[in-house]
Amino acid sequence: MDLDQATTRLRRRVRSERRPPSSLASIATIARLAVIGGLITAAVVTPTAALTSYTASKVAQDIMDAPIVLPETANPQTTELLAADGQRITYFYEENRQDVPLDQIAPVMRDAILAIEDNRFYEHGALDLEGTLRALANNAAVGSVQGGSTITQQLVKLTLLQQAVTDEQKKAATEQTFARKTRELRLAIDFEEKFTKDEILTRYLNIAYYGDGAYGINSAALHYFSVTPAELTPAQAAMIAGLVQNPVEYDPNVYPERALQRRNTVLAVMAQQGKLSQDEADDLQATDLGLNVTEFPNGCVTTTAAFSCDYVRRYLMEEPALGTTYEERRERLERGGLTIKSNIDLNIQGAANDAVAAHVSPTEQAIGALAMVEPGTGKVRAVAQSRPMGRDKAAGESFINFAVPTQYGDSAGFQAGSTFKLFTLAAALKSGLPPSTSFNSPASMTVPTGTYFDCQGRGTGPWKVGNSTSSGMMNMYTGMRLSVNTYFAQLEAKVGLCPTVQMAESMGITVPDGTDGTANNVVPSFTLGVTDTSVLSVAAAYATPASGGLYCEPQPVSEILDADGEVLKAYDPDCTQVFDSKVAAQINDILRGLQEPGGFGYQRGTGLNIPSAAKTGTTESAKAVWYAGYTPELATVAMIAGADADGIPIPLRGGNASGSAVAGPMWAAAMKVIQNWLTPVDFAPPPTRQPTATPTPTPTTPATPATPAD
Repeated sequence: MDLDQATTRLRRRVRSERRPPSSLASIATIARLAVIGGLITAAVVTPTAALTSYTASKVAQDIMDAPIVLPETANPQTTELLAADGQRITYFYEENRQDVPLDQIAPVMRDAILAIEDNRFYEHGALDLEGTLRALANNAAVGSVQGGSTITQQLVKLTLLQQAVTDEQKKAATEQTFARKTRELRLAIDFEEKFTKDEILTRYLNIAYYGDGAYGINSAALHYFSVTPAELTPAQAAMIAGLVQNPVEYDPNVYPERALQRRNTVLAVMAQQGKLSQDEADDLQATDLGLNVTEFPNGCVTTTAAFSCDYVRRYLMEEPALGTTYEERRERLERGGLTIKSNIDLNIQGAANDAVAAHVSPTEQAIGALAMVEPGTGKVRAVAQSRPMGRDKAAGESFINFAVPTQYGDSAGFQAGSTFKLFTLAAALKSGLPPSTSFNSPASMTVPTGTYFDCQGRGTGPWKVGNSTSSGMMNMYTGMRLSVNTYFAQLEAKVGLCPTVQMAESMGITVPDGTDGTANNVVPSFTLGVTDTSVLSVAAAYATPASGGLYCEPQPVSEILDADGEVLKAYDPDCTQVFDSKVAAQINDILRGLQEPGGFGYQRGTGLNIPSAAKTGTTESAKAVWYAGYTPELATVAMIAGADADGIPIPLRGGNASGSAVAGPMWAAAMKVIQNWLTPVDFAPPPTRQPTATPTPTPTTPATPATPAD
């Protein structure tokens, strides 16, 4: 194929290109000149030596063989994570971008970008011969490579680069070769046929990179000046337009002098082209950049709700509505421009943050953690911990979320101690046992073999158990409020080990039974909290009696909106009635004693100005202490656990801690602030009040080491 044949083939293709309205003579001229434009464009960016290897036949064939259509893919968009009240928590993104339509971009911004990048944009087609010849002449004069690409050609290049996945594809989208330029020309012609000039300009403004992590005009305007694109002034628009040529070298945060000089160049060009008066341009050139930078946090590390945020993110990574695979869900989250409406309450979060910070230092060999759940809905209002998010172990930082279940935070959990007595109490009341059920509860006892049976009907061995609080004749009220281990050993035997475990499972606690190679926790000491669990799981469990016996799965998210603002997923409460409201009212009446005069918690200052109930927990060797308390509107659980730098459980310093003395004050520090935002509603009255003839407990001085209770 000779040059004439190549020209003929290319002429046919170029002549079919749609052009903006103009005179017939202009159309004919553009069509005629575009025939040779492809060769000239290649000459602008390709060394002469490389061109000698191309024949006219090769040129035409490359252009005609190039893909005629560029696959349609949406620009990556920024996802926004919102708190329950609509406040922004953070963003998730690969590229910080939020596309906006042209009518939401200030006209002066359009003028600025066209002035410096493609002044004849509305007059030419895919190729601007005049601009190309100018670039070629400059290259010849100064021995450099200057682009003569139109806005459309730049858009094609940026789109190809954005769609590139592999390193080879990225290289092909940027390499200075004749083949790339011919392909881009063919695709640019197709763009001009398919889209209006306004549509092309809109796409360009939204896809361009403006430096310092700002992709698209909306991010650039918000980042550099804290305004929307519609609010940009001429000086601001000129600076942003000037960044496109080299967003790194002209970054105003790093090289303000270069950015100022480049902005002034754009202003001068705008004046030359009549888009600004000379006086206005002169006045603006005398001003400084006027930056008002807004940062766009990406991810959770720098937020005030770091681990609540991370819990939300991990929760979404298991959401089928975002994709069938983990990678699909990650891509949708970081590229899909979603709006995530979370249930996190930033006021409650702040109180939780302050409480853990005041009671446990990041560098201590311990972890303080709090979780707050709304009864009746399962809405997670906050999780917090004493170790900040980060990689600096010496500063106590960690990426492990110690407040949530393993699948969402990578912590194996901690034993919850006597907080598990709730499950024995609930199982007993549900079975019909009255609160007056009494046992002589000695300082220590050995429960014989055959007393307990697991859920497969297998008997268990003997169990030696002792008290660390009081002993004597106990009923459900005194046994629970004084956390008497030997009472609950007998109550568990009466109601059954399996029903007790099943009650815990129905309230969200995962109980290993040894069938999958894990340790078997279906053992007599289950009632004393030998199972590793999370603060959040215990909070959801304690929200159950607060809600009248309704257990609700913890939910950190309320709604997901797609990029168009349409509901992608709405979360309804996922709740199950575990026991009836009468059982719940009885449990609440028993547990509120801890928060009232004479209770372990009240004595340590945990009492509130509104009705509340609670239970303490202390584990063997005092590796963890707990305080699980709630009101009718919020369940809050506090835990302080011994842990090394890697989060491995170790005994707390001193080894003689208790839930009311150590975890209780941290719980109170948060709840005494939060109570001001709650309604002082009371619990429903119980079917049976505390027995009038309350057994008199006696202090425990066991002959054998006692099992922790409080």
